Amino acid sequence: MNTDAFFKLMNNARVYDLTQRLSIHTPPWPSYMPLGIQYFKRIAGAHMGQGANGQIITMSNHVGTHMDGEIHFHASGRSIGAVPIQEWCGPAAVVDISKDVGDYDLYSPELLMKRADIRKGDILIINTGYHRYAWDQPQSDELRYFVCHPGPGPGFAEWCLKMKIKWIGVDCGSADHPMNTIIRTWHPARFAEAEQKLKDTYGKAWDEMFPPKKYYQIMHLKLFPKKLVHAENLGGEIDKVSNQRVWINCYPIRGIEMESAQCRIIALAPPK
Repeated sequence: MNTDAFFKLMNNARVYDLTQRLSIHTPPWPSYMPLGIQYFKRIAGAHMGQGANGQIITMSNHVGTHMDGEIHFHASGRSIGAVPIQEWCGPAAVVDISKDVGDYDLYSPELLMKRADIRKGDILIINTGYHRYAWDQPQSDELRYFVCHPGPGPGFAEWCLKMKIKWIGVDCGSADHPMNTIIRTWHPARFAEAEQKLKDTYGKAWDEMFPPKKYYQIMHLKLFPKKLVHAENLGGEIDKVSNQRVWINCYPIRGIEMESAQCRIIALAPPK
């Protein structure tokens, strides 16, 4: 393909923004610092010449759509800014399981592969449907978004490694099941609900199906040392690319010392 043909193709490509809107109202992951914005100068406030608006922003790296970096949980890993841009881009499968899962449910490789064409080396975007509970949506429900969302079942992390998944994106609070994180301790009543649902469905107690030594934050603690990280809090136009193969570009802030970073994630699809 020559340059002109490439430009024509790209000019007609369909572009979808999978990024959640960012605001002072965007809740961070529980216990993290939210976004703060303050003006330090205004257009009419300059003492000489034309003024300008300027802002100071304070926040943690885990507010809105963000990429968890290797050193978030693996001290000897790479910072966000040390990862080549090529690793943030590539072919992807966007898998929509929103009609298959609800509060506290588990998803499996078999379910994902049933819904979409997932190939070795893909970026994997999982649409659980829980972006509909994000802060800026009509069904906004912060508790369900962070505490009750579905998560991976036993063996999922190993499957991701076997498939050589490039990175994972999820449209909810975490790529781990919330009951395999500290949220289990913070919300004991919710954990009791989740465990009862697990017993009703699988006939097992939570720690029987998910021994803590193996499954506590497995998607973070066991995968980040393998350079398999994930983005959380996706949303935007994610429903428009359900169960499709697309090209994904992710643009994290190139912070050399940053353990994680806010990012913009877009999906490119062929022209209609």
